[in-house]
This record gives sequence, C-alpha cells and structure tokens, in this order.
Amino acid sequence: MTADFVTADLVTARQESRPHGAAKPVRWAADAVAALREGARLRLDYSAQSLWRVDRTIEDIRREGAPYAAVERVLRGLGAYAGEVIVRQTGAEWSSKGGDHVVRTPDGRLWDPIEEARRCFDANGSLRLLCRDATSAAGA
Repeated sequence: MTADFVTADLVTARQESRPHGAAKPVRWAADAVAALREGARLRLDYSAQSLWRVDRTIEDIRREGAPYAAVERVLRGLGAYAGEVIVRQTGAEWSSKGGDHVVRTPDGRLWDPIEEARRCFDANGSLRLLCRDATSAAGA
C-alpha cells in the first residue's frame, strides 16, 4: 500500500467518525497539505507552529500578484488546514451553516479560518493569530 492510499484511508476514516460538517474541510485541508508538499516542498504537520509557514505562503502568493480567482481554492484549503489545527488542539468541531464551514470550540465560540485565509490574502489577517486566539479562548 502506498503512502497516498494510507493517507486517503486515514482521512476517510477521520471523516466518517466526525460530524457531517467536517467532511469537506477535512478533505480540503488534506488536499492543501498534499499540494504544498508536492508543489512547494513544504511539510505541514497540523501544529500551531506550522501556521507561521502557512501565513508566509499566503503572503508570498499575494506578493506574486496572483488574482484572487486563481488562488481561491488554495486559500480555502489553507483556511481549512488552520481550522483542522484548531480542531486538533482544542477538541473543537466543524460546523456547516448555509454552505459556510466554521469551527466551534468547546466554549461555544465560532471561528472562520477559511474567511481568515481570505483576509490573509488581503493582508488583513493571520491564521497563526486566529489559532492562538481560538486555542487560548478554549483553554487549550
């Protein structure tokens, strides 16, 4: 069995044991991790520290002048990755409302890491800081 199949099986198993609202963001996060590993040789390990690299990656994309439409799916994946970091650090859960996916931490607060990735692209946000705030608010 190759590593890709093992990774896909683990992601699928994780999706099956989590709320329905988690299925898409978990897949988007896994796709972003795989794409960055292959394309940019950047390894992401779902740690809060890895969000420094994610913020810098988004900043690099912005500096290259890429139009938003060209990077929208990448940003969605990076935001979902940050959400997964929050989920794993705090025991939070993904929630889906009206097509939007947000993270609900155990304290009941809602966090929108996908929107935060868009703000990062506009130079008005930070996934690292969002994670810091969410984990400290949740007492993790």
